[in-house]
Amino acid sequence: MTRWLDDHEQRAWRGYLAMHAQLMARLSRQLQADSGLSLSDFEVLVQLTDRPEPRIRVGHLAAALQWEKSRLSHHLARMEKRGLISREGCPEDARGAFVTLTDHGREVIEQAAPGHVDAVRALVFDHLDPDHVTALASIAERVLDRLEATAPNTGHDK
Repeated sequence: MTRWLDDHEQRAWRGYLAMHAQLMARLSRQLQADSGLSLSDFEVLVQLTDRPEPRIRVGHLAAALQWEKSRLSHHLARMEKRGLISREGCPEDARGAFVTLTDHGREVIEQAAPGHVDAVRALVFDHLDPDHVTALASIAERVLDRLEATAPNTGHDK
């Protein structure tokens, strides 16, 4: 039998959905206007800059972004045409491939990041006190832990 959300849970859930939609739309518009990047471009570039070596297996990138491999493949092709990333085969696994951040991609994200951080700060953190930030982080960690514990095997390892 379905346990429906009570009024308090419904308010929280719908608030989260509305907040997420509005934040993603605003951040997407800001990135596009300031740097010509889509939010998806930015997410890919962040994955490449947040590691010691600016290179990642396509399957690992798909898993990190929670994208289907076909969506990622099409998106990477567009980014590669713009010179933001390059793709190369994996010598150890003919089915695998690597994505590498190009110098141009690094320049673009380094130029885009300050405006993006300013927007995140203005839209979210400037309006929260430290207790709210702690609560937000705690809630996010708890939900993410649950999602990871119950995640199906997606095969995003190539």
